[in-house]
Amino acid sequence: MTASPSFLGFPDRLAEGRMPRAVIFGAGHGSTYPGKDSSGYALAADAIRAASQIDAALVEHWDFDLGGPLFDGKPVCCVDAGDIPTTMHDNAGNRARIAAKTREVLALAAVPILLGGDDSVPIPFLAGFADHGPVWVLQIDAHIDWRDELHGERYGYSNPMRRASEMPHVAGIVQVGIRGVGSARLTEIEAARHYGARFVTAREVHAQGVEAALRHIPKGARIVVTLDCDGLDPGIMPGVAGRTPGGLTYTQVIDLIAGLGRRARITGFDLVELYPPADIDGLSALTAARLLVNVIGTIVRQV
Repeated sequence: MTASPSFLGFPDRLAEGRMPRAVIFGAGHGSTYPGKDSSGYALAADAIRAASQIDAALVEHWDFDLGGPLFDGKPVCCVDAGDIPTTMHDNAGNRARIAAKTREVLALAAVPILLGGDDSVPIPFLAGFADHGPVWVLQIDAHIDWRDELHGERYGYSNPMRRASEMPHVAGIVQVGIRGVGSARLTEIEAARHYGARFVTAREVHAQGVEAALRHIPKGARIVVTLDCDGLDPGIMPGVAGRTPGGLTYTQVIDLIAGLGRRARITGFDLVELYPPADIDGLSALTAARLLVNVIGTIVRQV
């Protein structure tokens, strides 16, 4: 079997004595609900890597999203560590492996960038920051994900923000791009509001710009961004399981990422819920790859 190309052709390690600023790794499975098949999500990381290859030879070229080359004229400082082993329905084992890899990257003083996986993957990813808090969580998503349990599972794709709210090292949660209807009932809305989660609907971002979200982030805070691909409009991100009209635009998301880099400090990033079987002409994977480029460029430019 031929090994999949790395994201943008990045190496899996830097020269001896050099430490990475960011480490990419994939996790195909998190905590799958009973009777559900999450195998389609396991294709996401390699779909994004494949989509990035068109720009792999252009890393040193000018990127107009970033206002300069990806690494700002400096040597490559991001590595792609490949995928960690996960198995569908080995929920506890998958969570342990994702959390352990996150801790391993943080021990390098690098920013972990996780390519999921469904939206259960952020739970162990956030858990891996337990010794690196306090952190704020900024979620980009169409849904609030505050269910306490679903189908007897408390760590699935409807539960991540509820579980994050219970983590002592999580100082606050801002949820951006909310719209439409999902699994949330009045009880979940009340639980989120009681915790103090800040909701920023997609309509608010369309009307007020990304400042509608950024104003809720304390200046200088350490931020972990969790991006569910259905937070973007399905016109540019069709490869998701829950398409909902009215989502964020590509420009709004990269402006939000850049704004976070100026206002606070991105210390972790995950991208989840890309579902390649539903993609159209690879558009979603391409959009996801470009979003990651902006994340890496923002991290490189953080002081």
